[in-house]
Amino acid sequence: MIIEFVGPEAEAARKSIAAVTADWGHPADTTASTATVTGSDTKGLDPVAVTSLLLSVPSAVLAVADITDRIRKRRRAGELIERARQLSTEQATARLVHADHSVDLATLTPDQLLDLVADEPPAG
Repeated sequence: MIIEFVGPEAEAARKSIAAVTADWGHPADTTASTATVTGSDTKGLDPVAVTSLLLSVPSAVLAVADITDRIRKRRRAGELIERARQLSTEQATARLVHADHSVDLATLTPDQLLDLVADEPPAG
């Protein structure tokens, strides 16, 4: 997800949003990454072991995990939107840059933000 900051207090806004995401264990990357991942440090997966693991997990456990993940992401999205609303009163705008347009974070609901992020094409 790319967030663009616009306005006279853009640097303060960037630091504020970075503080929120750092609390979640996701530090903000303020520069575009051009590094490529090499396969030298990856470990091989045993297809039989992976298949056994996937088949042994009951579907109810997966459903609960999905719901729990959505609740956690929704809470975080709400925090991010609330911070964007606070920043808009300080003359800085935080925008979510999406494929062909950008959206002001302060105008979104948590569910709208999650849907926009889910619709984002994978990086890479």
